[in-house]
Amino acid sequence: MIGDIIVELGFARREDVDRAIELSRRQGRPTGKILIESGELRHDQLARVLAERFGVDYIDLSVFEVDTGAVNLVTTEMARHYQAIPVRFLSDDKLLVAMADPTNLLTIDEISMITGMTIRPAATAAEDIAALIGRLTRIDDSVADVEEPAPEPETQVINDLTAEAPVVKLVRSIIAQAVERGASDIHFDPEAADMHVLFRIDGVLTPAATVPAGMSAGVISRIKIMSSLDIAERRVPQDGRMAVTIEGRRIDMRVVTLPLVNGEGIVMRILDTGLVLRDLESLGMHPADKERFLTAVRKPHGAVLVTGPTGSGKSTSLYAALSVINDGQRSIITIEDPVESQIAGIKQMQVSTKAGVGFATGLRSMLRADPDVIMVGEIRDRETAEIAVQAALTGHLVLSTLHTRDAASALTRLLDMGIEPFMVAAAIDCVVAQRLARTLCAHCKHPAELTDAVRAEHALEDAAVFEAGGCIRCGFTGYHGRLGLYEIMPVTEEIRTLLLNRRGLDEIATAAVGAGMRTMRADGIEKVREGLTTLAEVARVTSTF
Repeated sequence: MIGDIIVELGFARREDVDRAIELSRRQGRPTGKILIESGELRHDQLARVLAERFGVDYIDLSVFEVDTGAVNLVTTEMARHYQAIPVRFLSDDKLLVAMADPTNLLTIDEISMITGMTIRPAATAAEDIAALIGRLTRIDDSVADVEEPAPEPETQVINDLTAEAPVVKLVRSIIAQAVERGASDIHFDPEAADMHVLFRIDGVLTPAATVPAGMSAGVISRIKIMSSLDIAERRVPQDGRMAVTIEGRRIDMRVVTLPLVNGEGIVMRILDTGLVLRDLESLGMHPADKERFLTAVRKPHGAVLVTGPTGSGKSTSLYAALSVINDGQRSIITIEDPVESQIAGIKQMQVSTKAGVGFATGLRSMLRADPDVIMVGEIRDRETAEIAVQAALTGHLVLSTLHTRDAASALTRLLDMGIEPFMVAAAIDCVVAQRLARTLCAHCKHPAELTDAVRAEHALEDAAVFEAGGCIRCGFTGYHGRLGLYEIMPVTEEIRTLLLNRRGLDEIATAAVGAGMRTMRADGIEKVREGLTTLAEVARVTSTF
């Protein structure tokens, strides 16, 4: 009996349950609802009781990570009507459905007919189902129509097919949830059966949804149409762009298609041009490092390089530097690919390979436009490097990025590009190398148990070191947000002498450390000491050293 289970689980007293049972007999209403109305039982407790009574799973939707692909198999109207919603794929033909009443065979049959899958019911609080439906509706409604070109005649048929509500709703929901969760990329990875959707959050890929095999082709075609790509071409990679508006904020996206063994895959890079720019104070630099960086960017001429792999926060650091010197008294021009954030008072140019505007050609034009400060999105080749170095030598402040593993490598990289040592030594004033490490979630981090040997190895004997936990606020990862690990290397006279004599990378790095440079690993250990991140995270992002 349900009443006995309620008492056994300690949710209500026996006398209250007996009173509700008697009332339910007279009124012909369920005992659980009477106990809820009297305040003796909560909705989630009733769901636990039903799960125990009928031998089904219990799902707490306040902490359960639902699969966006599963959720979108039914309309919100149907989910609201039946008080049931799919939350996860259990296999290619089995679906887990959260239900307020897991014994409702009519609802189970209806969802099975709509989805073509076997249903495994799970008990869930009705309030949690209503809250999930409300959140999904709000997310879906927040996405305005995508800016799309008029379809070509030959693509009209496919456009009509992919404009069907389930596919459109699924794509919109995935994009909106990725933006809401702060993802930088969305991966659509085809497998032998279904397609898996992953979000890159805080630099780590996280499963987000599963697209059933029957919808995969429609989802790919829909995204390609939105990105002005050739939907008939599936054999070669394609690059495109698209834009959506979420809650009044424009979100640009770069789209890359990949012809993979199991079908076409897509990677979407999210470029939120409306993000608030971070100032230098919020980057997390050590005070001494920040002072070195400020000294370099406040000089009237010379070059400051920021290095690191893709996704290491180089552009954020450059934008923070521009915010320091953007005082309205100097002409600042940038050339970027793409323009990630629009800044008032700065002239920003977009690279356009189709129009023949690359970094080198754009940089030449910028030099004829009377600039005081130039920012080059990336130095990729010798031509761009030569023009940037010459600009730094002729009275301009040049800010740019390079892809190298550490600060010292940036100087030798320029030499490898064919730039003369005397030009590198004279032009470069400072090099910043950086990585992004995940920040511990403040709500669930807990003290780490480290051996004495590990503490001694990292000079953490007297430090309160923490490790990741996991809660709903951080998506059960134990981390929320990211912080920078930096090494900032001013180019001293000793380093210039080493460059002129073409000495090796190790000697340059040793000289930089001798002059007071903190390595990224040392900066990371300091942030572990401060309780901001973990030893495992520092090791992960600095493992190349």
